Amino acid sequence: MSRFLPPAAALAAAFFCIPAMASQPAPAQAFVEQAVDQAVARYDLPGIAVGVVEDGKVAAVVTRGELAAGSGEPVTPDALFRIASNSKAMTAAVLARLADQGRLRWDDPVTRHLPRFRMHDPWVTRHMQVRDLLVHNSGLGLGAGDLMLWPEPNDFTRADIIAGLAHLQPVTSFRSGYAYDNLLYVVAGEVAAAAGGKPYADLVREQVFAPLGMQGCRVGSWNVDEAGPIARPHRRVDGRNVARDAERGEVPDITSMAAGGIRCSLDDMLRWIGAWLDPAHPWLSPEQRRAAWTGHMPMPVGVRMREWDNSHFHAYGHGWRLSDVDGHWKVAHTGTLSGMYSSVILLPDLRTGIVILINGEAEDARTVLGQVLAKRYTRPDPKLDVAHYAALLDQERSLRREAEPLPDTGSRRPATRREAAGLLGVWRDPWFGEVALCPRGDGIGFASARSPRMRGRLMRVGGDWLVDWDDDGVDAEAWLHPPERRGGTLRLSKVDPEADFSYDYQDLAFVHARACP
Repeated sequence: MSRFLPPAAALAAAFFCIPAMASQPAPAQAFVEQAVDQAVARYDLPGIAVGVVEDGKVAAVVTRGELAAGSGEPVTPDALFRIASNSKAMTAAVLARLADQGRLRWDDPVTRHLPRFRMHDPWVTRHMQVRDLLVHNSGLGLGAGDLMLWPEPNDFTRADIIAGLAHLQPVTSFRSGYAYDNLLYVVAGEVAAAAGGKPYADLVREQVFAPLGMQGCRVGSWNVDEAGPIARPHRRVDGRNVARDAERGEVPDITSMAAGGIRCSLDDMLRWIGAWLDPAHPWLSPEQRRAAWTGHMPMPVGVRMREWDNSHFHAYGHGWRLSDVDGHWKVAHTGTLSGMYSSVILLPDLRTGIVILINGEAEDARTVLGQVLAKRYTRPDPKLDVAHYAALLDQERSLRREAEPLPDTGSRRPATRREAAGLLGVWRDPWFGEVALCPRGDGIGFASARSPRMRGRLMRVGGDWLVDWDDDGVDAEAWLHPPERRGGTLRLSKVDPEADFSYDYQDLAFVHARACP
């Protein structure tokens, strides 16, 4: 597909173009090819696109696999991937551009731009600033309220997100600690729209895509027929990669767009990191570059970081994670979204950057490959390969499972109407809305009114209650905890404590609303 680039975009595209590879691959190209092939073989990845920038130039581009397993359509550098939470740095960049233009300040109260914004604590509402939306210091718990965003599709709007925040109770005091959240990035997108005078998606196209030549990226609503090749998410079923249905026609805007909804190709992402690795690039002022890569909120330095990377520092900037790796400065982020994994790793002092895009369930593959590629620059050692880091991850998981084995739910059976009589009815949570625990067939169903994929059957596991989801793509089963007293709250919790934090069952508190229809 041909794409017209405006003059500024054409200039950026020319500077960060993807050169044709010579018959004899450059050292970086050969290294990346070998590492990618090892990761694909180890983790049976459906498709992957990886690129490396060295000293301002693209040094390696590697694609493997298919857009959809079994389709015969290869992954190419212009194939669209969901970059998930790597969207956050683009949202922060839109705000930074607006700050450069004098349309907002980082210390503006959020309510200056969104008067309807409310947190649970009125004091926090008054004092939360625009910069606080980006650095995960709100006092909310990990992933609080994410069930309004995922699983998709659902009918929660951005207005619902803003209204729902008032009902999410904090777990720590404001600005006292780090806990990753997505909802406040949705709010950040709405602040940008209010300050910029146009919808968030229009601002991303105007302030990021156009000046950097990222014309393949998609944000907001867009048409499949007007885009390039599209990588489809996959899930693992009986040891196979199974692609989700292909999208057709108009792809709608989604509520989570500013937190994790942007799609880009490898070509586009290499232009994105090229602009960040060039401190003289006029797209963003030095002041805003410093703000983005300043550690505004300290983060824990985990055991893995200390042992693998000799890290001493970890913090969150404006849409970026900051740390030190083997004595080198690292700026990075990851993205995870329903069968799509991404990673961006920048080593600014070395003018080096890495992009990894995968269209499958690939948490370990992303971690391992990111380590191997980064070590080429921070601590070259042929022993630090895919097999080495994969073995370390397997050992970590084994030790965790020994310490905290998964509950045995193999004895599950459908709950009967008689034993579930005290649970029947429509229950309501103030931010998630209603769920129905009502007879379905010869058992009991669980059905969310606003999140249609969250429907399942109520099961018994010994003396416990479990919700077995109908949709295999909702991959975090839930314990159901009845009220401890009459008029009390019904709650949920994860069966697997390591399941994705966006299944924030623990933040739900249902009260009985009425009888089943």
